[in-house]
Amino acid sequence: MTAPKEEAKRIIDTLPEDSTYEEIVRELAFDMMIQRGLDDVEAGKVISNKEMENEISKW
Repeated sequence: MTAPKEEAKRIIDTLPEDSTYEEIVRELAFDMMIQRGLDDVEAGKVISNKEMENEISKW
Protein backbone atom coordinates (compact mmCIF):
# COMPACT_ATOMS: atom_id res chain seq x y z
CA MET A 1 0.00 0.00 0.00
CA THR A 2 1.22 3.46 -0.85
CA ALA A 3 1.80 5.90 2.00
CA PRO A 4 -1.02 8.46 2.26
CA LYS A 5 1.27 11.41 1.58
CA GLU A 6 2.66 9.80 -1.56
CA GLU A 7 -0.84 8.89 -2.74
CA ALA A 8 -2.01 12.47 -2.19
CA LYS A 9 0.93 13.76 -4.23
CA ARG A 10 0.13 11.30 -7.03
CA ILE A 11 -3.51 12.42 -7.14
CA ILE A 12 -2.60 16.10 -7.10
CA ASP A 13 -0.06 15.57 -9.89
CA THR A 14 -2.78 14.08 -12.13
CA LEU A 15 -4.97 17.19 -11.84
CA PRO A 16 -4.80 20.13 -14.25
CA GLU A 17 -2.42 22.93 -13.28
CA ASP A 18 -5.28 25.38 -12.84
CA SER A 19 -7.20 23.19 -10.37
CA THR A 20 -8.73 25.06 -7.49
CA TYR A 21 -8.10 24.18 -3.86
CA GLU A 22 -11.71 22.96 -3.68
CA GLU A 23 -11.23 20.62 -6.65
CA ILE A 24 -8.05 19.21 -5.12
CA VAL A 25 -9.76 18.57 -1.78
CA ARG A 26 -12.73 16.97 -3.55
CA GLU A 27 -10.46 14.59 -5.46
CA LEU A 28 -8.54 13.66 -2.33
CA ALA A 29 -11.79 13.02 -0.42
CA PHE A 30 -13.16 10.91 -3.29
CA ASP A 31 -10.01 8.79 -3.34
CA MET A 32 -10.23 8.33 0.44
CA MET A 33 -13.84 7.12 0.16
CA ILE A 34 -12.86 4.64 -2.55
CA GLN A 35 -10.00 3.34 -0.42
CA ARG A 36 -12.28 2.93 2.61
CA GLY A 37 -14.69 0.91 0.48
CA LEU A 38 -11.91 -1.32 -0.81
CA ASP A 39 -10.66 -1.81 2.75
CA ASP A 40 -14.18 -2.82 3.82
CA VAL A 41 -14.37 -5.36 1.02
CA GLU A 42 -11.00 -6.79 2.03
CA ALA A 43 -12.18 -7.05 5.65
CA GLY A 44 -15.39 -8.79 4.60
CA LYS A 45 -17.59 -5.89 5.69
CA VAL A 46 -20.07 -6.31 2.84
CA ILE A 47 -23.70 -7.28 2.40
CA SER A 48 -25.54 -8.69 -0.58
CA ASN A 49 -27.71 -6.62 -2.90
CA LYS A 50 -30.76 -8.37 -1.50
CA GLU A 51 -29.80 -7.45 2.06
CA MET A 52 -29.34 -3.84 0.95
CA GLU A 53 -32.75 -3.86 -0.77
CA ASN A 54 -34.28 -5.02 2.53
CA GLU A 55 -32.50 -2.24 4.44
CA ILE A 56 -33.61 0.43 1.94
CA SER A 57 -37.22 -0.77 2.06
CA LYS A 58 -37.24 0.01 5.81
CA TRP A 59 -36.54 3.68 5.12
